Amino acid sequence: MASLGVNIDHIANIRQARRTVEPDPVPMALLAELGGADGITVHLREDRRHIQDRDVELLRHTVRSRLNLEMAATAEMQTIALRIRPDMVTLVPERREEVTTEGGLNIVGQTPDLKRLVERLQDEGIPVSLFVDPDAEQLEACRTCGARWVELHTGAYAEADWNRQPIELARIQEGCTIARQLGLRVNAGHGLTYQNVEPVAAIAGMEELNIGHTIVARSVAVGLQQAVREMKALIQNPRHDPLFGQAPG
Repeated sequence: MASLGVNIDHIANIRQARRTVEPDPVPMALLAELGGADGITVHLREDRRHIQDRDVELLRHTVRSRLNLEMAATAEMQTIALRIRPDMVTLVPERREEVTTEGGLNIVGQTPDLKRLVERLQDEGIPVSLFVDPDAEQLEACRTCGARWVELHTGAYAEADWNRQPIELARIQEGCTIARQLGLRVNAGHGLTYQNVEPVAAIAGMEELNIGHTIVARSVAVGLQQAVREMKALIQNPRHDPLFGQAPG
């Protein structure tokens, strides 16, 4: 049964749109936890477009579930992670011009540098997850880097039309199986919604789904606690849609 990590970046996006103090993502994280979130995820970007340093500092002291810090593989972010000491670091690609994260990290192309960073963080007791596409070569490189976790990028599945979606789901299923055979623990996320999350939640070995935008969007209508509650119910009791078939064991 997959757990739910709630990404609260989009709450900070609303605040930063007016450069004001509200809505504050810190108390909103508490509401997400009250709604059943098993963890809180934030992405501290180089340009600080949404989550700010003070948010991460305060969340480290107030989150009672798990704090997952998404960050680029830079010296600045390494220093921050070692100071804040989140429960997990997820290394993600980052480009200033992108609206949101586009695709997974190219682990194959930067294995030595990533291996050093992963080892530094994990030597300090901070587990590291690598955000990657469900690709066998990339997953092999994740193991070489020494990471304990991977987060499979579900964007291609989320953006696919009905005809292509089962193919993309099969890629995620296969990626999860390969990762587990390599000794990696598996999370997933990106673009998942109330409409498409259940087949991913049903994949055997899937440990956590990190979901943000759709929950924050739903919260406008029903409040954040209820929006989290509804998503949690979907991922803990996913229907096995015959269109997609059963997840591999």
